[in-house]
This record gives sequence, structure tokens and C-alpha cells, in this order.
Amino acid sequence: MNKNNISIEDVPLNGFHQLMTVRAGGGWILDGYVLSIIGVAIVQFSGYLHLDSFWQGLVAASAMFGTFFSGFLGGWLTDKVGRQRLFFVGPILFILGSIGTFWTESGVMLFFLRFLIGVGVGLEYPVAGSLLTEFLPQKNRGPRLAGLTILWFAGAALAYIVGNAILAHGGDDAWRYVLASPAVLGVALFLIRLGTPESPRWLVSKGRLAEAEQIIKKVYGATFSLANLPKESEEQKVSIRTLLNAGYGKRMLFVAVFWSAAVVPMFAVYSFAPVVLQALNLKGEWASMGSVIITLLFVVGCIIATRLIDTMGRRKLIIHSFLWSSLALLGLGAASHGSEMLVLALFGAYAVFIGGAQVLELVYPNELFPTEVRAFAVGMGSSLSRIGSAAGTWLVPYSLATLGIGHTMYAAAAVSVLGLLVSVWLAPETKGMTLEKAASLSR
Repeated sequence: MNKNNISIEDVPLNGFHQLMTVRAGGGWILDGYVLSIIGVAIVQFSGYLHLDSFWQGLVAASAMFGTFFSGFLGGWLTDKVGRQRLFFVGPILFILGSIGTFWTESGVMLFFLRFLIGVGVGLEYPVAGSLLTEFLPQKNRGPRLAGLTILWFAGAALAYIVGNAILAHGGDDAWRYVLASPAVLGVALFLIRLGTPESPRWLVSKGRLAEAEQIIKKVYGATFSLANLPKESEEQKVSIRTLLNAGYGKRMLFVAVFWSAAVVPMFAVYSFAPVVLQALNLKGEWASMGSVIITLLFVVGCIIATRLIDTMGRRKLIIHSFLWSSLALLGLGAASHGSEMLVLALFGAYAVFIGGAQVLELVYPNELFPTEVRAFAVGMGSSLSRIGSAAGTWLVPYSLATLGIGHTMYAAAAVSVLGLLVSVWLAPETKGMTLEKAASLSR
């Protein structure tokens, strides 16, 4: 086989690709862990810190506020200074913020520390997603990116398992150990990422051809060169201003709305899982067990969606995901005072069906935009989705207290229906396309 004619996107999955998946995937495990761990300890630290419903919602949403802030900045910086440099900032912020929560003595202090952690989370989406996307073979890109979402929910499940174990054996200050526990994962992630190279695509976009050539040879072998790197068309050499116009503006609208509709109900559940489940008549061991079961079902849903992404296609997958998850949330609203098993079944159905939209959060934005603005687009999508997530999470205690659990579930269903309508209108199909073709406006 003449390697001079082979695109690096056609190179079979190798050991380097596996290592890069681990390096990026570790960030999603940690993201799921740090964003979910707050729900495990919220009842305990709210009592100790004397937080009312306003401050409970604010603290629970603080990480989303941080993600909103850093998504814009992180995406812009990733496209300006490179992927590799910022690949280590997230783990450092996770470590510092988590250790700091151990000594927190006020809701204000906890808010700012969780905000700092959220900044780290916001950086992970554009940095790790773009870096992995630009190395993966075309054949494996969709499933591998979708698989990161599975790791997110695996991290969330780990948070509930580890957090509940610490609460059961840690005494009165157990919540401090719960909130500080992500620091251990942060250290491991930092160490795993040592030795990560810069993206050759980004280097080429900045005119640093010699460095790009050196990395290509190191990763793919001495017989490979810049000649094996697919060239983006002139149409794709766009600026951030261009992103907000023409076809890219419509794509950005689609990414922001569908991503928001997928995560707003999910984050509200994770931040207040014990509270929500108690409102749905699941108390005591039912609530603890229900949190873990539902989290594991989110993982199952993402696994199923990952297997379907290249057979069913992106467009059909996202439409069916929003359709059936909307019906499950409507069922929860109607059966909010039903039996424990019915509530768990409907919640479980939502967890499984929303998996399609969840796994596409990284696939669509990384495929729909060219190299020059890929990280910015992912960061913007992440940030805009966190506006709704933060507002929804903040309002959950108020909604439960004033509207009740039934109407709260109906509101969540309305958000999911919005995602369905926008997907029917705007969702494109990118299955089987190279990055260049998927990002092209003329395809």
C-alpha cells in the first residue's frame, strides 16, 4: 500500500489513538464526577452551612456558571494558543478547587470554589474534544467521541457510589471528604496527559508546518508526512465572525439549542437527585438506590446510542432520543405520586432514551465546524447550554417548593420537546463523512 496516498483519517486505530482516547476520556470521567458529587453531599453541607433554598440552588449551579464563563474563553484560547497547552489547565483547576472545598465554612466560599471547578469543566469540552477529534480516524471518530459521554456518566455513577460510601463511614464531616475527593482523580488525569502532542491540523492552520510534519511522523511513522494530512478547502478557512453568519450561524444555533435541551433536565436531576427522588416518593434506601440505578441507566443509554450512531445515523438518533425521552418526562409528571417502581421505570426510560442526544453533544459540534473555529464552536455550544443548565438547576428547589414535582417534570419535558423540534428542523447527517466534508457549507 502506498502511504503517500493515504489520508491520516484512513489510518487504522492504533496504540496512540487508544492512549489519546484515555487522555481525553479521563477528563470526561472527572467532569461527570465533579459535577455530580455536589448532589451526593448537598443535604449534609446545606444543614452544616445553614443554606436556604436560594443558596442551595446557587451552590448547585455554581459549576455551570463557571462552565459558561470558560467555555467561551477556553474555546477561543484553544483556537488561538493551541490544544496541547490548555490540556493541563482543567486538571489543575479540579485539584485546587476540590481541595479548597474541604475547608469551606460558608455558602459564598463554596460557590466560588465550585465556580473554579466549573471553569475547569468548561475548558475540557473544547480542548480535549478538538484534540481527540483531530487525531482520530474517520471510521472511529463518531463512536469514540460518543463514547466520551459514556465515560461522563460512568464518572457520575462513580461519584454516587464513592460519595455515599464516604457519607456512610465518614462521620459528621464526611461531606468535606466527599467534595474534596475529585482532587485524587485530578492528579491522576494530570499525570496521564504528560507527553501529549499538539494537533498537526492546528499547527498547519497557524503555518507551523515543520512542527506539524514532525508530529505526524512521530505518531503515524516515518513514511507519513504533511502530504497525508487532508487539506481543508478555502471555503472552510473561516473566522469567528463568519461562524455567526451564513450556514455556520444556523449550525451554531442548532448545537446550542439541542445541547441545552439535552443537559438542562439532566443536570437538574443530578444536582438534586436525592431531593427530586424524595419528592417522587422515593425515600430512604429507595432514594439512594434509585440515584445509582438511574445513573447506571444513563450509561446504558449512552452505550446503546454509541452502537447506533454509525448505523442509525446522527439525525435519526437525535430525533428519536428527544421524542422518547420527552414522553418519559411527561409520564413522570403525570405519575409523580405513583408507586416507587413506576417512578423508577419512567426515570429509567428517560435515562436510556436521552442517551442519543447526550452522545451527540461532542460528535455534532466537532464535525460541523472547520479546524480554525472548531474549539471555539464547541466552547460556545458548551457555554450556551450551561446558561439553561445553571438557571434550571438554580430554580429546582424553588420549583419543587412552589409548583410541585409534577409541574417540575412537565417543565423538564417542555425543554426536551424544544430539543425535538429544533432537531427536526436543523439536525444534519454527517455519518461517513471526512472532517473536511462534514464541516463544508457546500456539501
